[in-house]
Amino acid sequence: MKCVSREVFVKIKEETNPEWGKPPSQRPTDEYIKYSLVLIDKPRGPSSHEVAAWVKKILGVERAGHAGTLDPKVSGVLPIAVAEGTKVLMALSKSDKVYVAVAKFHGDVDVERLRAVLQELQGTIYQKPPLRSAVKRQLRTRRVYSLELLEVDGRYAVIKMHVEAGTYARKIIHDIGEILGVGANMRELRRVAVSCFTEDETVTLQDLADAYYIWRRYGDDTYLRRVLLPIEEIARHLPKIWVRDSAVDALCHGAPLAAPGIAKFEHPFSRGDLVAFFTLKEELIGIGKALVDSEELKNMAKGLVARTDRVVMRRGTYPSIWKKRESTREVGGGKK
Repeated sequence: MKCVSREVFVKIKEETNPEWGKPPSQRPTDEYIKYSLVLIDKPRGPSSHEVAAWVKKILGVERAGHAGTLDPKVSGVLPIAVAEGTKVLMALSKSDKVYVAVAKFHGDVDVERLRAVLQELQGTIYQKPPLRSAVKRQLRTRRVYSLELLEVDGRYAVIKMHVEAGTYARKIIHDIGEILGVGANMRELRRVAVSCFTEDETVTLQDLADAYYIWRRYGDDTYLRRVLLPIEEIARHLPKIWVRDSAVDALCHGAPLAAPGIAKFEHPFSRGDLVAFFTLKEELIGIGKALVDSEELKNMAKGLVARTDRVVMRRGTYPSIWKKRESTREVGGGKK
């Protein structure tokens, strides 16, 4: 699954002051760890919560949280945000997923008929979560982007699924068996992608432990920086808006983003889409929801562009220029 390619529209050519903030690659190792994302290849056996707890213990941090729960028997891509990075986990909350499932049919199946059924199930489907699930059992709609038959061996089939977040692969296999009239159950499942993150980028818990040990024992963080991604990568799939230095701290305090604070942005995006706020040094400030679409933004000189939902950057990283301006306006308006 590839990220959507977007163009960058420059509203104003702006420089950034080197005295404030720093590019992610220049963060000291301790800080780099606290603002990081690790893509774990979750093994079968432990729960997603247990894997996140092990990451927390390995790195010696207070918090670690995962995006997109995998059942204990399921393996594959499990993004885990570390420490301060957990504040923006919502960036992945609605991301598409790709799975490879092994289905066993309870009777003989015609391969061409199977292909036809997979084609029929693509699009919007109705699902009710299984009895053992972490959500309320009520009928809901989910989008199936593609179902691809990879291999057939007797009554076994390997099926690749690209689905909307919250789709139950086990239920899709069950429905396929029902439509074919033979019944089916899922024997194995592996998640091979979450949003733009694929299994090729994952590391094991042992890789993470080794990298951390090498840094602590020998002072070499090369491997650790290769295993841990900067938290900025969590917004890889989102439209990006780069803001001027003068607007950064206001966002850190939860203020909405206004048009005058924007230097450039990626397009297209639509009203209501999640967008990511970045500094001109490529630091992630936070995540918010667009209040306008990108075509409107091109011609906006004033007005609100996006609300701020989650902030990861520490307040005071950039100066509070907005507070000084606010104070100046109050004095000019006759307030004491």
